[in-house]
Amino acid sequence: MQVTTKDVIEKFNLTLVSGHDGVGRYITTSDISRPGLEMAGYFTHYPANRVQLIGKTELSFFEMLPTELKKERMFKLCSQDTPAIVVSRNLDVPEELIVASNENNVPVLTTTMQTTRFSSRLTNFLESKLAPVTAVHGVLVDVYGIGVLIIGKSGVGKSETALELVKKGHRLVADDCVEIRQEAENLLIGSPPPLLEHLLEIRGIGIIDIMTLFGASAIRPYKRVTLIIELENWNPDKTYDRLGLDEEKMKIIDTEITKLTIPVQPGRNVSVIIEVAAMNYRLKKMGVNAAQEFSRRLDEVISIHELEDY
Repeated sequence: MQVTTKDVIEKFNLTLVSGHDGVGRYITTSDISRPGLEMAGYFTHYPANRVQLIGKTELSFFEMLPTELKKERMFKLCSQDTPAIVVSRNLDVPEELIVASNENNVPVLTTTMQTTRFSSRLTNFLESKLAPVTAVHGVLVDVYGIGVLIIGKSGVGKSETALELVKKGHRLVADDCVEIRQEAENLLIGSPPPLLEHLLEIRGIGIIDIMTLFGASAIRPYKRVTLIIELENWNPDKTYDRLGLDEEKMKIIDTEITKLTIPVQPGRNVSVIIEVAAMNYRLKKMGVNAAQEFSRRLDEVISIHELEDY
């Protein structure tokens, strides 16, 4: 997704002081620069493609410079690649910066927020907007606080299972198409496309609005993807995991997520199985692994019988 300086102005209610013709510039990185070294004249490694954030420290040093150096530094600061320069704490913008920004069409903005607070909020906003995105065919449901992504072939019963989970009090995030963003290392956030928000498609009935039918508590706008469950039609020739000792993974963008495969056949209550899978996953993260405990007990029994036979 692309982010422009105008998007940042609207998001944080910033005041545009100068460089009006540059508000359409694209911001390509979530990194923010505080140009202290540049104010001192060191532009060798100037990260011009970042938003430049000027606070009280930078301005107080700038005021100590001779007039000619002030002009030179500000013209270098306003490069052709600089998306915007933000002055925090609603401090007065130096006239030299206004002149340079108008000449090079670099937007100069002001905010009432403190420098570090604005830097943190802007970084979070940009990381969210500029994060790698992919779309996955499936259903994302919040089950006991675990973001469960249900995948499988068309017609296997993903949406019907999600509907049953919603009836049990769990929350729907997205149906059919799940947009997934990698907002940080090992952090995948799933959300619905705007067109499909709150909607669920049930074959034979059509599209239903979950929020209208079950209330606002039945949906949520986004959720971290923690567990993937693949539904597949029961294959009698396939051997399914009966202990849970082997953990399968599925990679989405740059993150590997635990994946379980659940065979579907008449008589199996898939929604209950998914509830148990979510609770069991949470227990494993807390250090309680039933499969490993069973394996340990089995090893003990085998060892005892071996000693008796000996």
